[in-house]
Amino acid sequence: MSRVKSNVARLKRKKQVMKAARGAYGGRSKLWKAAKETVERGWRYAYRDRKNKKREFRRLWIVRINAAAHQHGMSYSAFIDGLKKAGIEIDRKVLADIAVRDPQAFGAIADQVRAAIDSAKPAA
Repeated sequence: MSRVKSNVARLKRKKQVMKAARGAYGGRSKLWKAAKETVERGWRYAYRDRKNKKREFRRLWIVRINAAAHQHGMSYSAFIDGLKKAGIEIDRKVLADIAVRDPQAFGAIADQVRAAIDSAKPAA
């Protein structure tokens, strides 16, 4: 049986890695071993941070909603609870965008939330 050298496939992989290493400093973009290590590390970080990006944005949206809710005399948790009681199904991304770009609309939502919270309270 003949020996397989996989020359074409190997060169294609090498070309892909060297192209990905273009912006690296010094030998990291020129030398095969250094370039390969640099690119693989970068790909690992990219994979990890695609997951982290979602967490970071959710945290940002929550901070923005919390700040806007506090301007209307509510905590974040009370605001979210009131949204559910009012039957308003707006996700955090949209709520945060409304809070930043259109404070009057957020105020109208906050009024609906406050009314839902007040109507849900049992009469003592």
